Amino acid sequence: MILSAIIALVILLFSAILHEIAHGYVAERLGDPTARLAGRLTLNPKNHIDPMMSIALPLLLLIAGSPIIIGAAKPVPVDPFNLRDGRKDLALVSLAGPLTNIFIAIIASLILKFIPYSIFYYLLSVIAHLNLLLAIFNLIPIPPLDGSKIFSLILPEKLANVFLSLGSIGIFIIFFLLLSSGPLSLGGLISSLLLFSEKLLGL
Repeated sequence: MILSAIIALVILLFSAILHEIAHGYVAERLGDPTARLAGRLTLNPKNHIDPMMSIALPLLLLIAGSPIIIGAAKPVPVDPFNLRDGRKDLALVSLAGPLTNIFIAIIASLILKFIPYSIFYYLLSVIAHLNLLLAIFNLIPIPPLDGSKIFSLILPEKLANVFLSLGSIGIFIIFFLLLSSGPLSLGGLISSLLLFSEKLLGL
């Protein structure tokens, strides 16, 4: 069980790193070189690891057998004032991370259809599962998650700014909803979306 948790943690970490690199790469393409100048457009884990969010929290959840695994690399720095088209470009930067995870999950699921059950089959299954989970979680429209920047596009600018300012307390809202049951059960919604996504990919 410990070995499985460590394998899943390594996969989760590199999936989160690719998620963040995608943010930084798209930001640079749209005019903001901040991530590159900060040395964040690299696969080197030491440039991305957050001891609590990248290692401690997901490892504890994995060992505890939690159906919802939360983990993240350090967010890449993005300066919205460098972007050519403000909120729209910020939404594109935000969307790049989850889309990268979805792409990884699709590739892993396609390869799975052509290989027999083995250690490689197991690893690809975990890669697909965790990348779908990362994408779904990050698309939740609660600041500071990526989905909040996408959702803010449909709001008037002043209201969008107020909404996005909730990012400092958003993580507490997310944890509250994850721990809640009934109609406020965010964990149940994520699990349902994950199951639907896996069936869609034939996992």
